[in-house]
Amino acid sequence: MVVLDGASLTIDSLAQIAEGRDEVVLAPAARDRMAAARTVVEEALQSNAVVYGLTTALAERKSVVLDAQASHDFSRFLLKGHLIAQGPSAPPAVIRAAMVCLANGFAKGAACVRPELSQMLVGALNRGLVPTVRSLGSVGQADLGPLADLAEGLVRETGFVLAAGEGLALINNNAFSTGWAALAELAAERLLGEADVAAALDLEAFAANLSILHPVVAEVRPYPGNVATIGCLRELLAGSSLFEPGNARNLQDPLTFRSVPQILGAARDALRYVRNTIETELNSAQGNPAVVLAERRIVSVGNLDVVPVAAALDFARIALAPVVTAAAERTVKLLQSPLSGLPAGLAVEAGTGEEALAEFAGASQAIAAEARMLAQPVSFEVVSSAKAEGIEDRTTMAPLSARRLDEMADLAARVIAIELLVAAQAVDLRRPSRLGRGTGRARRLVRELAGFTARGQAPPADLEPLVDAVRAGRFAAAALQGHLPAAHSRRQAHQGSGARPQCPGSDAGPWMVSTCWPARCGRGPRPWPGRGAGRLRSKYPRNSPRDHERQLRSPPFRTSCS
Repeated sequence: MVVLDGASLTIDSLAQIAEGRDEVVLAPAARDRMAAARTVVEEALQSNAVVYGLTTALAERKSVVLDAQASHDFSRFLLKGHLIAQGPSAPPAVIRAAMVCLANGFAKGAACVRPELSQMLVGALNRGLVPTVRSLGSVGQADLGPLADLAEGLVRETGFVLAAGEGLALINNNAFSTGWAALAELAAERLLGEADVAAALDLEAFAANLSILHPVVAEVRPYPGNVATIGCLRELLAGSSLFEPGNARNLQDPLTFRSVPQILGAARDALRYVRNTIETELNSAQGNPAVVLAERRIVSVGNLDVVPVAAALDFARIALAPVVTAAAERTVKLLQSPLSGLPAGLAVEAGTGEEALAEFAGASQAIAAEARMLAQPVSFEVVSSAKAEGIEDRTTMAPLSARRLDEMADLAARVIAIELLVAAQAVDLRRPSRLGRGTGRARRLVRELAGFTARGQAPPADLEPLVDAVRAGRFAAAALQGHLPAAHSRRQAHQGSGARPQCPGSDAGPWMVSTCWPARCGRGPRPWPGRGAGRLRSKYPRNSPRDHERQLRSPPFRTSCS
């Protein structure tokens, strides 16, 4: 049960509600705040105070003063007058997310609404009501059209009677944009986890040089995303024979392989910023006007301007573009014999003329190009200032920004699905002595969803099972299950039992040797204290050539993929 209190809603809890996996309840304190704010509204109505949208009309008609009856009727009139949205209906989860945003925004206690209105939204969520909400027609300076669809549908379905000011409160905010933004950001985060796994499998498939994951990379360039990504990749590759000297094919690999931590790390940092921005917006009052309870007055504000979210969404798409491009480029290189050292197209045998997976290179590049086009920023867009006699002279295009991030993540899932298919084929042809624990699991999941392309066989014609698995985050969940425990926990287990733990070996294919990785058996070395969380104690002087080699060979003990 998620409690809406106007202050603690997260993207994850919003998604739980929006996807029908949890119910929702209003916090008692939020009810009290809304009730107290409504008394200020009633006082303004009784005193005939001039309050925008409550006792006056809107926009260029704001000078028109409404009498008591007109104020009451204005709410319903307002909804019907804004049924101007166009196009197909938004996805049900997006519509429910907008309802959550409305209810939680009202819980802040700054809107001109009764607690009963927020309770109506909560009841509709728990009953599974999903009105039809057309997705086009909002410029992001309040999602007037889509929210009018939502409000009209809810009022019609529930029979709720709106009071003065409540019609404006329902549509004069950006709940539609914010809800879609939250779900799109979560999809992008999930995609980034899958990109970690695909990139790690690429490194195995290419027999890449894992010096790119040396702890010094994060120590000397300590961006949080870089640190987390290196830790995650080392965890996925823990136990791989690539950590052993002489197994890397190149001193330096192409940049799309060599810069994997930097590319994914930058996207991780960007999405962390985007998440923080959206979660601030989720717990904000976006409407105009706003009730100032302490002063018992209602003031006109500009909180309907959602540029922080729109700009953050632009940032997210820009940061994801290199992730998608690099994934497609690694796929192409794995399919090219001069670069991969494997038969062209990853055919089983060279010189047979079989294309095998070769044509997936073009498909990957085409989809990546389409995804990149969606990275174009939109929050700087301007519209004619002629609207509303020049009053409404700004726009954020937040709904478009959210929708583009959602579409970009969906396209990127296809690029990563192709990347995983190609990487698994390359791994099966290269036959390394040991895959990493995480990459071994990832390869097995690929093979559950798409078979190996043998000689004389056509490549898989339907990759939808792979694409669906990427969208759902199944590869990260599978690859990182049972990851290496923290060193402290492992030492406690050793001390408590007095026995050497059984080595899990490696997650190898049927043709691989399941060989014990020394750092994972017995008591093992302990983590180096201090900044380098992944660093191991060594009998060699710190930073000496022999110590450097040891660090390359040793999987991490403390890692993070968040």
